[in-house]
Amino acid sequence: MRIDHNIHLDYSDVLLHPKRSTLNSRRDVDILRKFKFRNSGKELSYVPIVASNMDGVGTFAMARVLQEYKMLTVIRKHYTLDDWKQAAGTGLKFKYVSACVGTGAIHNQDATDYQTLKQVMSAFPDIPCITIDVANAYHESFVDFVTKIREEYPEKIIIAGNVVTGNMTEELIIKGADIVKVGIGPGSVCTTRTQTGVGVPQFSAIMECSDAANGVGGHIIADGGCTQPGDVAKALGGGAHFVMLGGMLAGHDESELELKDGKRVFYGMASQSALDTHGQRKDGYRGVEGKTVTLDDKGPVKDTVEQILGGVRSTCTYIGARRIKDMPKAAHFVRVNNVINRVFDKYESR
Repeated sequence: MRIDHNIHLDYSDVLLHPKRSTLNSRRDVDILRKFKFRNSGKELSYVPIVASNMDGVGTFAMARVLQEYKMLTVIRKHYTLDDWKQAAGTGLKFKYVSACVGTGAIHNQDATDYQTLKQVMSAFPDIPCITIDVANAYHESFVDFVTKIREEYPEKIIIAGNVVTGNMTEELIIKGADIVKVGIGPGSVCTTRTQTGVGVPQFSAIMECSDAANGVGGHIIADGGCTQPGDVAKALGGGAHFVMLGGMLAGHDESELELKDGKRVFYGMASQSALDTHGQRKDGYRGVEGKTVTLDDKGPVKDTVEQILGGVRSTCTYIGARRIKDMPKAAHFVRVNNVINRVFDKYESR
C-alpha cells in the first residue's frame, strides 16, 4: 500500500490567469486545429470538441448539427446497420463521425456491437474513426483488442479508453491507439468514484496523460467533468487535444429521447436505466456505476454549442492564445482556495 501525497486537481480547483494579449476580439481566434495522427497517418482538421457516445448524446441528429461546426460525434454503439444506412441519406458527413464498439467485443468476438462495427465500416469506408470504449482500459485484454482493431483497420483513427495515468496512455498509443480517452468517474451521471473508490481528479489526469501522449506522438481526449464552457477551456489549456462532452450536450432536441412534460431523461451508460434499455449481463458480476437524472428541455443544441465555442474563444483572448493549439503554451493556471478549504474541512471533521 502506498499514498501519493501530491495534490491532484479538478477543474474547480484552478483558474486561468489573464495576461496581455494582442487579440482584439473573439473572431481573431482560430479554433480549428489540424491534427496528424501517429498510427493511422491521417491528417484531419477539427474543432476539438467531441460528443460522447452516450444515449441522448451520440446520436445521428447530434452529428448533423455538430458537423456544421467541424466537431466530431462518437455515434453510440447501439444503432444497427439499417439505422446507419438511413442516416446516410439525411446529410450525415462521415468525416465528422466515429463508429463505436464496447466491452462485449473484447470478450466475445460474436458480440453484436463488434459485428455491427464491421458491417458499418465495410458499408461506409469514409468513416475515419473507430472508438473502443470501456470504463476500465487497464485490462490486458483491452490492450490486445486495441492491437487487433489496429491490425484490422490500419488506416483508421483509433480512439481508446478510459485511463487516468501516463503509463497506460503510452501503452495504448504504442499498441495502436491514436487518441486515448482520459477520465474515470468525473462525468455528471457516473458514480464509479463512489461505487469503487477509483479515479484521479480530472484536471491532474489531463496534465499527466497529455504529457505522456505528447512524448510518444499521440493525443488524448479529456472525457467527463465539464459542466461549463470554462471547464472546456481549462481542459484545453491543461493539455487536452480534444474535449469530450456528455452532460453539456444532453437534454436537447437532438437527443432522440422522448420529451415529456418539458423534461428529458439522461443517464450514464453503466446506470440501471442503460442496463434496462440495452440488456443486463446474466452472470451477476455487473454492478451499477451510473445514475439517471431528469433535465429540463434545452431546445436546439446549436445554441449550447455556440455558447461553448464563444466561451473558449473568450478564454483565448484573455490568455493571448491566437490558436486553440496555443492554449497550453499560453495557459498560466492559479490554484483557488477551495483546495485548501477541503483540507481544512477534512481535519475539522475528525
